[in-house]
Amino acid sequence: MKHHGCKVDYEKQRNDDLMRAYHELIEASDVVCLRRLHKEVVNMPSERFWVSEERVAIVIASMMKGDKLKGMRQTKREMFQEIFKRVMALRKRFPKKSLFSIACLVVMQPAPKFYITPSYAKQIYFQHSKKWYEERKPKMRRSC
Repeated sequence: MKHHGCKVDYEKQRNDDLMRAYHELIEASDVVCLRRLHKEVVNMPSERFWVSEERVAIVIASMMKGDKLKGMRQTKREMFQEIFKRVMALRKRFPKKSLFSIACLVVMQPAPKFYITPSYAKQIYFQHSKKWYEERKPKMRRSC
């Protein structure tokens, strides 16, 4: 399994996609409750599965051998179970394609949710908001 502390290959793109989801929820709401917002945003559709093709191929191969992913966090296990269903469906359609090729196709498909915890989404949201403000602060001071 993956080592604790490994960085996501597509961290910036995932964070941008997450922020897009936050903005959609905020714009659609009359009143914003942050606690509810973080819970809702993680269950919004994402533009793709935020995991590398290599990691998917490794985990799916392990699942095909019977691994139940018991040591994995619930959100990640749920994500890999969804990916596994999609991989197996594509393997039936394209039996000659390699597992890696199918993994590449699946991770680029839209995901039904972000597969992260609300507390992690909250952390990303506040880090991203802080960076956004700091990038614009010098411009804001000049215009006054």
